[in-house]
Amino acid sequence: MRPGRGDSYDEAVRDPMRWSVVIPVLNEAELLPRCLAAVARELPPAEVIVVDGGSRDGGVELARRHGARVLTAAGGRGAQCRAGVEASRGEWLLLLHGDTLLPNSAGRLLAEHARRHPERVATFRLSFDWPHWFLRASAWCSRFDTMFTRFGDMGIVVRRAVWDRLGGMPAWPLLEDVAFLRAARAAGGVVSLPAAVLTSARRYRGGPIRRQWANLRLLLRYRAGVDPWQLAAKYGGAERPRARMSLARAGESG
Repeated sequence: MRPGRGDSYDEAVRDPMRWSVVIPVLNEAELLPRCLAAVARELPPAEVIVVDGGSRDGGVELARRHGARVLTAAGGRGAQCRAGVEASRGEWLLLLHGDTLLPNSAGRLLAEHARRHPERVATFRLSFDWPHWFLRASAWCSRFDTMFTRFGDMGIVVRRAVWDRLGGMPAWPLLEDVAFLRAARAAGGVVSLPAAVLTSARRYRGGPIRRQWANLRLLLRYRAGVDPWQLAAKYGGAERPRARMSLARAGESG
């Protein structure tokens, strides 16, 4: 036990049926081992489910070697999250990106949130692994609960009963996190946990301001009512499935 942690921490975090961590991945072999190590440090012995979207970099094998249960699901991160939650058993869910590291205080903060706000969704705050001034400013804004400042790469914390009540995360190829947090916000707000995850800034290497401007335009089009599948076809090349997407546990391991 770490200094300052007592029986309430042990009861809330160390119960294997208490927490399920769902990690959607696509070619995350470089950063996934550090993500899994941080989860093991903060939430032992949580159920850990890695949901692969078609990786070709050996990440699936790495996840298995770290003791994670591995599923596969096509159709983007929203479908991956839904598949992972459907297969999980925990009372509480943590949806975490594979390129994101939990802070050292995560276990304590998650236990406190579960005790104090069982009916509310939460996220951590954000920090990047590149100290660019614009990214530092963007990260500072992550403490505010708005559609433009709160996203899935901060880690989404939700009790299973609340997930079910909100209808879960839509199986979209993008903006699935925005939609889910928007529903949570309407149902009572999203709690900001007072510590920051560390996430990869690789998608900003071509220019943080340019990338954030593109993100803002995407959000504004979604807010104006443009269908997410149309946005995905334009920005990411994803096509709407012709039939209802299957969330079968294909490729399940463990």
